[in-house]
Amino acid sequence: MSGASSAMHPAPLRIVILGLSLSSSWGNGHATTYRALLRGLHALGHDVLFLERDVPWYAENRDLPAPDFCRLELYSDLADLERFAPAIAGADAVIVGSYVPDGIAVIDRVLDLAPGRTSFYDIDTPVTLAALERGEETFLARRQIRHFACYYSFTGGPTLRRIETLYGAPAAMALYCSVDDAAYGPGPEEPVWDLGYLGTYSPDRQPTLDQLLLAVARRLPDRRFVVAGPQYPADIDWPANVERLEHVAPADHPRFYRQQRFTLNVTRADMIRAGWSPSVRLFEAAACGTPIISDRWEGIDDVFPPGQAIRLADDTDAVVAILREQDEPARRAQAAEARARVLAHHTGRARAAQLVESLRRLHPADSAHASGPAGDLATLPPVA
Repeated sequence: MSGASSAMHPAPLRIVILGLSLSSSWGNGHATTYRALLRGLHALGHDVLFLERDVPWYAENRDLPAPDFCRLELYSDLADLERFAPAIAGADAVIVGSYVPDGIAVIDRVLDLAPGRTSFYDIDTPVTLAALERGEETFLARRQIRHFACYYSFTGGPTLRRIETLYGAPAAMALYCSVDDAAYGPGPEEPVWDLGYLGTYSPDRQPTLDQLLLAVARRLPDRRFVVAGPQYPADIDWPANVERLEHVAPADHPRFYRQQRFTLNVTRADMIRAGWSPSVRLFEAAACGTPIISDRWEGIDDVFPPGQAIRLADDTDAVVAILREQDEPARRAQAAEARARVLAHHTGRARAAQLVESLRRLHPADSAHASGPAGDLATLPPVA
């Protein structure tokens, strides 16, 4: 009977994740992605240790220094990472993320400690693969891909088969970003801006932002707009009716989205070419009940049906027409359809369940190999 009960209720997984950042969302989209996923894993009862390189630019901008849904530990360099070797070796699964500092050396060490139980989570897949094709290896070496149990990818679609066939990954699976639906939802705010955008400056996104927001603002001087995010060059000519916010902390994202009649999604060029790369902005805004205007890329209709849950725009005229012509009932209906899809398929808990199902399938015999108090990630390793 106990064996049957155990099969019906498998032991919680002990997972170690080495990622770019969990503690700071400043200038990166990784922290919010990890936060939603790890909250989902915690809600499902799994034990997660997140290891983050302690770097000055995040140390000065930590908006989540002590998460209550996982154990967060900082390490100063590769030598300091050795403090956590017992936890890595004793975990049921280990995941190294993209853009980890000294990532190649980190991956080599983790593969030594947890062979067959180490996977990679690429939150920047098209950018990563484009760099590898140019022969550039910064946080991931091409030779390492064949050793991962699974290559989890921000990008789905045909890219997954390419990772397997061209790069030799034993398995590749889409693991899109997600949203914490407990934190993101409708609220009492009235719209302040007709159209807004949230995102760190990126040279390849800027021409689209110019066309789909700044040019629109110039055409509609009686409307209000906002662009939030760091690292924008000082020489950008912002129209007078475009408000600039240097940073919006994740805790303030819901209010920020709810203050927009529409929010704009702009996609990086590498991700447009790859397709099937939904940004966390899509899920956050939709969960808040804010309708979305997006640039166009293949695979977006797998996430939100155009015309029902999202409006696609190819140029300034299209955005101007939406802002002028879409009435309030249609705007609310679009927002409701998008929110329903996010709650059904793209919450942190839904994404965590996908990951856990994959890990149990990859490591059916290894699950709970470190079970028992001695393998608890809350006590391994002792930190002096």
